[in-house]
Amino acid sequence: MKSVDLVIIGGGSAGMAAALQAKKEGISDILILEKDECLGGILNQCIHNGFGLTEFKEELTGPEYLWRFVDQIHEEKIPYICNAQVIDLSKDKIIKYSKYGLVETIQAKAIVMATGCYERSAGAIQLPGDRCSGVITAGLAQKYLNIKGYMVGKRVVILGSGDIGLIMARRLTLEGAKVICVSEIMPYSAGLNRNIQQCLKDYDIPLYLSRTVSKVVGKNRLEKVVLSSVDENTNFIPGTEMEIECDTLVLSVGLVPYISLLNYIDCPTSSTKGAIVNNYMETMIDGIFSCGNCLHVHDVVDFVTDEGRTAGHGAALYLQHMLDNKEEIKTCPGVGVGYIVPQIISKNTNEDVTLKFRVRNPMNDQWIIVKSGNEIISKTFKPAVVPSEMILLKLSKDKIEKIGKEIVVELECK
Repeated sequence: MKSVDLVIIGGGSAGMAAALQAKKEGISDILILEKDECLGGILNQCIHNGFGLTEFKEELTGPEYLWRFVDQIHEEKIPYICNAQVIDLSKDKIIKYSKYGLVETIQAKAIVMATGCYERSAGAIQLPGDRCSGVITAGLAQKYLNIKGYMVGKRVVILGSGDIGLIMARRLTLEGAKVICVSEIMPYSAGLNRNIQQCLKDYDIPLYLSRTVSKVVGKNRLEKVVLSSVDENTNFIPGTEMEIECDTLVLSVGLVPYISLLNYIDCPTSSTKGAIVNNYMETMIDGIFSCGNCLHVHDVVDFVTDEGRTAGHGAALYLQHMLDNKEEIKTCPGVGVGYIVPQIISKNTNEDVTLKFRVRNPMNDQWIIVKSGNEIISKTFKPAVVPSEMILLKLSKDKIEKIGKEIVVELECK
């Protein structure tokens, strides 16, 4: 059985960043396992621009962004294996992967999980109506169009206002399809404001809020969908039905961290559906780290990259026996906050820690307050906060030293 110091499962932006950071910090025995035929993950099919504004201070397409990192992987001579599907993982860090039907086994000393996320399907949301062709997830539609060159439809309705769905509304329009509308079950969009403007408003594509598909109609191919308004409990409101003839329904109804391998080893998870981690991105399983979209779903790839670096840094410290997690601080979401990553901070850290979190609902004029007991650690004003945009808040190491056993992040109206 082959032995490797650090195995990174997933060769997307998080996985490559983790590998490069670990190599920079002195770890030379590294292996990346990537299930697809090339490195880069989902970025390979994201041919639109908007990537790299934070990381490189310029606007790149997805392939341009990922190749900046692939080039570095080659320069650093970091080994990787593509078409490697990891099929088993144990708590003692034994990995089994399959390539072209042959199973190989690796003993790792540390592991970084960077497996990304997957799309919720028609079955996952219990889409009502017929089961016909023409119903497809936004990411798969993107792959068909951008990688395979296949048009998925001519008259399209998009359900859900996630960023991939918004981007596909523009992409399909540019390729000649008629995107009739985007329908969103929530009273606010799930996508970034810039995508609402650039992908819908710039192309006069209507966005219907608090409205969803109440029926799919079609014998073989999709013929029409029925949209209905919903109440505050997302129940259909009778009498609000709107019939739309179309041949394609694109689903952009949410992403879920891909953690099936961590489930094999009973790794504790949080409300994000990803693992519980500390500020070094280490899970509750010793020597196993998690980062990127398999930890919590991001809206900006630059943040995924940065989180990958943190995981690579943590893995390097672990392999060098330099992690000290004896005294811990628990992070807790308070009023108006949905979740916080990391869930645990090592009190003995000598580094600043960035908290990442999302709010539950759109709100204006909010103070973001970090407190420990009755003591306010920090207070930051935001003129507007929305669930679709992750908030980053840095805590200095000096402030961390003064915190007790728990901190709470909450919102307070100005």
